[in-house]
Amino acid sequence: MTQSSDAKAPAPPAPGQRCGSIVLARHGRPDIDKSRYLDAQGYFRWWQRYDASGLDAQEPPPAALVAEAERAQHIFASPLRRSYETAEAVANGKPVIRDPVFTEAALPPPPFPSFIRMRPPLWDVFSRSLWWLGYSGGFESRAEAETRAFEAVARIDPLARNGDNVLVCAHGWFNRMMRPALVANGWNCVYDGRDDYWSFRRYQRATEQALSTPERS
Repeated sequence: MTQSSDAKAPAPPAPGQRCGSIVLARHGRPDIDKSRYLDAQGYFRWWQRYDASGLDAQEPPPAALVAEAERAQHIFASPLRRSYETAEAVANGKPVIRDPVFTEAALPPPPFPSFIRMRPPLWDVFSRSLWWLGYSGGFESRAEAETRAFEAVARIDPLARNGDNVLVCAHGWFNRMMRPALVANGWNCVYDGRDDYWSFRRYQRATEQALSTPERS
């Protein structure tokens, strides 16, 4: 994995200035049915509806993520509805910057025959596995998404290095893809909330003292 050649090195923080933190959050639970059995083309159409869906109004954001938004000077989201609705749900009126660089990595349906039918969560597993192994179906490839992940980190790294806290409300898989770029830039994961809806991970510079672990809610 290589960093984009046009990425500029961020300016170091001023003497005595602490770095901020970077928090990568997964969006909340989308309001869409995942119970139907679908063939590959049906799954492709389902995924398009998924990308257009908003959040389940019955599931409010957890207090821990709201607290991270309160600390943040910059809140980012992808343009996908489930992402920016998540950011707006916790931002409490703060501006949310929608940036396509944080959009979820492509999930093309495998070219399986129509008699193979599965529920969307199982299609997700097959689709992501084949995409990881090189099948892109004409969509963004793994290599292209890895390059974009470095570009995404290049957007937020300078802000946090200069003392601000950054919250990105995006997507489970692409958030993971940003991890190597964060590590390469000297950021450590100091809190791992795993990959459930509304979950998040917090990163701080290796030279910074880890903040206290937030309580789950």
